[in-house]
Amino acid sequence: MRYCLLLVVATSGCATAASVPSVNTLAPPPPHMAAASALLPSATVPVISAPRFVLTPRNVRLVISVAARRLWVIAGPDTLHTAPVSVASGRDLVYAGRTWRFATPRGRLVVLGKRANPVWLPPDWHYAEVAQQHGLRLAQLRTAVPLRNGDRLLVRDSVVGVIRRGRTAFLPLPVNEHLVFDGTLFIPPIATRNRRLQGELGRHALDLGNGYMLHGTTDQLSIGSNTTHGCIRLADGDLSWLYTYVPVGVSVVIR
Repeated sequence: MRYCLLLVVATSGCATAASVPSVNTLAPPPPHMAAASALLPSATVPVISAPRFVLTPRNVRLVISVAARRLWVIAGPDTLHTAPVSVASGRDLVYAGRTWRFATPRGRLVVLGKRANPVWLPPDWHYAEVAQQHGLRLAQLRTAVPLRNGDRLLVRDSVVGVIRRGRTAFLPLPVNEHLVFDGTLFIPPIATRNRRLQGELGRHALDLGNGYMLHGTTDQLSIGSNTTHGCIRLADGDLSWLYTYVPVGVSVVIR
């Protein structure tokens, strides 16, 4: 068989790259935001102890400054927790006739849900980046595809596999590797196990809707940079604090 598999390359672990227009006009940032331009390295960020009262959507909010790359958990005039964050790079990816803009949404969002050990379903831009890096064509895998050597590439029982020329047996392919055949990187269907990656989003994630999340990363040293594809990344300790104490329904103001 003349095909190859590329090992999955971890990128930023963001769930989307589409930009979202601002919603609502935001009030000026709290006074302490102006003095927060100096970011602490993620390795030195202290994990603050539990809040003295139960946090609810009515008594607490999150404020995130994209420019300062920092997050605050605010209750009234008090800051309960602060943390450096990574935000989107702001760049465009143009490949295979498509364009993706990597931007962190601005406006007033809401924590819609929380997940432990979240699974990442890579968007199409993830595969476009890999294809561009290796000089490959890019194609969606929608139906059975005949390969040059006579084999067929197809999906069966939620797994991508091949049937060799002149055979009938279905051979499933590894679910943690890219699918490269005849110089083309095929994007697996969203419902397949080949489209599910464990560990890329860290230990916890807070869902903000439209594919955007507050989540972790396998690269803790990247915290505080503008390198993501749209989501907001936090160090493990800070993310654990948010997951533990911030309830669903809390407002998240991003400016």
